[in-house]
Amino acid sequence: MEELDGEPTVTLIPGMNSKKKQMCFDWGPGEMLVCETSFNKKVKSEMVPGCPFIHIIRKDVDVYSQIFRKLFNESHGIFVGLQRIEEELTGKSRKAQLVRVSKNYRSVIRACMEEMHQIAIAAKDPASGRQFSIQVSILSAMELIWNLCEILFIEVAPAGPLLLHLLDWVRLHVCEVDSLSADVLGSENPSKHESFWNLVTVLVLQGRLDEARQMLSKEADASPTSAGMCRILGDLMRTMPVLSPGNTQTLTELELKWQHWHEECERHLQDSTFASSPHLESLCKIMVGDEAALLEQKDLLSNWYHFLVTRLLYSHPTVKPIDLHFYAQSSLDLFLGGESSPEPLDNILMAAFEFDIHQVIKECSIALSNWWFVAHLTDLLDHCKLLQSHNLYFGSNMREFLLLEYASGLFAHHSLWQLGVDYFDYCPELGRVSLELHNNRLGSALSWSIRAKDAAFATLVSDRFLRDYSERGCFSDLDLIDNLGPAMMLSDRLTFLGKYREFHRLYGEKRFVDGASLLLSLMTSQIAPRSFWMTLLTDALPLLEQKQVIFSAEQTYELMRCLEDLTSGRPVHGEPDAQQLQDDDIETTKVEMLRLALARNLARAIIKEGSLKGSRG
Repeated sequence: MEELDGEPTVTLIPGMNSKKKQMCFDWGPGEMLVCETSFNKKVKSEMVPGCPFIHIIRKDVDVYSQIFRKLFNESHGIFVGLQRIEEELTGKSRKAQLVRVSKNYRSVIRACMEEMHQIAIAAKDPASGRQFSIQVSILSAMELIWNLCEILFIEVAPAGPLLLHLLDWVRLHVCEVDSLSADVLGSENPSKHESFWNLVTVLVLQGRLDEARQMLSKEADASPTSAGMCRILGDLMRTMPVLSPGNTQTLTELELKWQHWHEECERHLQDSTFASSPHLESLCKIMVGDEAALLEQKDLLSNWYHFLVTRLLYSHPTVKPIDLHFYAQSSLDLFLGGESSPEPLDNILMAAFEFDIHQVIKECSIALSNWWFVAHLTDLLDHCKLLQSHNLYFGSNMREFLLLEYASGLFAHHSLWQLGVDYFDYCPELGRVSLELHNNRLGSALSWSIRAKDAAFATLVSDRFLRDYSERGCFSDLDLIDNLGPAMMLSDRLTFLGKYREFHRLYGEKRFVDGASLLLSLMTSQIAPRSFWMTLLTDALPLLEQKQVIFSAEQTYELMRCLEDLTSGRPVHGEPDAQQLQDDDIETTKVEMLRLALARNLARAIIKEGSLKGSRG
């Protein structure tokens, strides 16, 4: 059994003193109720609680955040779509689809982050503003980690394209350069702006050499004495070999060209070409990958992973994925310089550069405030066939365990619980059991939809009741369904649910004729969903087999027509698998039994009705 990484955190409850008073508690799906009791063995005289409150301790507070609810709602559709990706897709087509799914997840994170940022800016209360800013930082870190995992684990970028992806990654997440550029270029004399050289340096650090050249041309125009040096450095920037998308040159060709270019840059430094301009000389040193020159720009680099990517760009442009962890670790050590310890985010990124997926997930589970991130990332990586061998010691696998945790958190919320149902549905081992533990929410959900007169939600909950019945053979919350009254008219599906339950009640009371009429009317009135027709026809079987004739000849013809409509409208499948063949065999057997029972009943009904006419005559 695995050991815990450390002692669990202690939650202090205001006003409670566990040393003097005993506490009682009760667990819920995502929260715990805690209160102080009057029972105390030591001091019998003190019977009044010192803290007369009931406290609610929630483990997933993010479900109550409006922005995070948007994240949960919008990512739900992406998750469900991912589960339906055709397994037949292989190679490039499957990889492209998985990359697209990953980018969709990231776009949702970024949209929520931008919305949270606007709320933080507009906040009137400083404390609220700080809280929203913290949430922005969390969402930004989530997108940063996800993007890196996409590059390394889903794109699986090889040497060459790998660096291009990492450059895009850094440019996306270190975006202060854009506001800096707007300030400088918006001034009357950009080359004289106090941040001009900072802007040029940041552009070079991010490999945005075309933009850096344009800035140098402004310096050349404004300062004729440095024009020659600006032109030389600009030419070096222009001729730097890069592997662009669609370029047919091999890595060997790129390395040879890059080595020649690198030697030319070093020659200019040895010849003191830029000696009279410290700014230009510093830029050239950066371009030859001089570590001391790079570390002088710590403030502009802002973090070690920016330093890593810049270092790779100007020293090891064809770095292989297998060597990334070596450069990542040395970059972290050099950047921190022993002055500070790595933060949780640093440890997560380092685990990714080491291609340790399980450590990434573990560190994220500890560091992040909810299960959304690890549940969805793990599910996506599992679809990439990267977690197949990792089963947990308590019988589940990592994907399912994290999805169950996430879904359980959703069930703590009065409306998000309906999303949780789908997550449970896609957990084949323990999802059904977990859903049953939460199923008592269906009754309260139906009550809520009726009180709110929400027809769409009532339809959704009614469908869930019907699906549960199909799977389990019985209804939950019978008192509620039996007493719907006029409320069942809120939606067709709710009407069907109420009437179908009424059929079962009539059958239980042995009122077979009334039950048969109701069952047939549910089908002929089109109120029953077509997907439920086979269940209704199967319910008719015991009535068709009764000793007395329950269905008249006319009613039997109607049932026959419904059966033929249903069987003639079945979709034609492609190449069937073993499970589909088995399901088809069961369905075929049902249809044959129904046809036989209907034919027998029709004969009996005709004879009975004929004899009744004869006796009247």
